[in-house]
Amino acid sequence: MNVAAVDIGTNSVRLLISNERGEALEREMVITRLGQGVDDTGALHPDAIARTTAVLAQYAALLAKHGVSKVRAAATSAARDARNREDFFAAAEAALGTRPELISGEEEAALSFRGATTGLEPARGPFLVVDIGGGSTELVLGTSAPEAAISVPMGCVRMTERQLKSDPPRPAELAAVAADVQAIMKDVKRAVPVQRARLMIGLAGTITSLASLRQGALRYDPALTHHSRLTRADVDELCERLASATIAERRTMLAEPKRAEVIVGGALVLRTILHELDITELMVSETDILDGLAATLLEG
Repeated sequence: MNVAAVDIGTNSVRLLISNERGEALEREMVITRLGQGVDDTGALHPDAIARTTAVLAQYAALLAKHGVSKVRAAATSAARDARNREDFFAAAEAALGTRPELISGEEEAALSFRGATTGLEPARGPFLVVDIGGGSTELVLGTSAPEAAISVPMGCVRMTERQLKSDPPRPAELAAVAADVQAIMKDVKRAVPVQRARLMIGLAGTITSLASLRQGALRYDPALTHHSRLTRADVDELCERLASATIAERRTMLAEPKRAEVIVGGALVLRTILHELDITELMVSETDILDGLAATLLEG
């Protein structure tokens, strides 16, 4: 029995096809920027819907190729914020063959925790899992299961569209992102006892891109980034390099050039989180919400 998980995020659409032993047969990611303008307009843009459904149609062909019997497609922050999400869900169902489910920030956090902690010994916990997405960031504390979690409205696309208007961004714009994140982190500290964590695990494209850049990789290779380490000093230095570059220059720096427009916003979110929580190092994980979704299907 093969199963498939689809993560329809604010910045990218991702697919994982696994066999009954939980082994990955396909893992795909395409940046479609579904959340284009949502923070400002409260609606999904027709072009963003078209880009995303085109990718979902490609994924449908992969589902057929692998004889997938169960599919779970989850829509996250952009869809949660959009008043026209039902229009998108109808188009997505027509393209993929499965209607996406709108998951809450809390469920997104729990699924991310499950994926991120796959294969890790509980004795290394408690873990603080931080999933920086396009529109939201989930922070989850737990050892074998989530014990406290919060989903907050900050992400690489949201911060970029809200504050980073110049190319490269001006110092005042960078400071505005940091101030936004600092204000939101007050809610995080009230909701999650982050001081109990022994290991921070970082997920999603911003963090894996920074890990690739730190390693000097010219091509994205998850085998190199999975369970690699990033120090706070690394993140500070990478953030400065990226923020001082133009979008065109960033495209030549990144293993995934399409992240060039939003990587500074995401890097600023991560840097501010690390400083606000006084965390000096994190582990990068390539297993995440997709793996959590697939696990729920394999359980029956």
